[in-house]
Amino acid sequence: MKLNRADALVEGGADLEVGWLPALLDQSRNSRLGPGAPGRIACNQGIQLLEVPATLDRSKGDIHAAGNPHYLTDPANAKIVAQHIAESFSQLDPKSAAVFQANLKKFSDQLDEKIAEWEKLLTPFKGQRVVAYHDSWPYFAHRFNLRIDLFLEPKPGIPPTPVHLAQVITQMRAEHIRAILVEPYQNRKTAQTVAADTGAVALDVSQFPGGVKGTEAGYVELMDYDVRTVAKALGGTKEAAQLDVKTTDAR
Repeated sequence: MKLNRADALVEGGADLEVGWLPALLDQSRNSRLGPGAPGRIACNQGIQLLEVPATLDRSKGDIHAAGNPHYLTDPANAKIVAQHIAESFSQLDPKSAAVFQANLKKFSDQLDEKIAEWEKLLTPFKGQRVVAYHDSWPYFAHRFNLRIDLFLEPKPGIPPTPVHLAQVITQMRAEHIRAILVEPYQNRKTAQTVAADTGAVALDVSQFPGGVKGTEAGYVELMDYDVRTVAKALGGTKEAAQLDVKTTDAR
């Protein structure tokens, strides 16, 4: 019913919602949200997606045909998304275009400043390896020059197995890997067990505002939390020792 009344739909795209959104759109019978309509706003437009599979082999787990859909962990991509949304809203509501463009500039300027700050925080850890529960962080790794290519899941979307976790633990010990990224909907107990066996720390991180405490205000607060949490765990620099500084108020 909400989709039937909507003027616009903002979706992640890149097949992220393919399992449930098409059926809802069909039932909504709203031509304003049809494919190619101005009100259908796919945020992946203009994003250079990573990990695009050459072939779609379901034996490799939860593979996305369009590429890895977790692109907003790179704040530079958030600027592209914001511009696309502002332009789409301006087309739908031309009288408010100046407001959308002003808000876009404010957000983009703030992100430019924060990206420089975040890159400075993580530069001392260039090339260091971090474990993740799921393959959600390739864009974050690319932006901040980290290696996040070892996962608690044996394949994307496949629950961890004892045999695979034993292999991960062996590798973490050999490489002295210090951190495991765990998101709110993942099994933190599993991550904590691996962390305890390797001397690492399980980090509560998120890809959406409000996923962890202190990130409710918006995207900038979310990224500030994620970056500082990773930097603090990797440790060893003056910058990391100062990570108790309050996040910037983006409002």
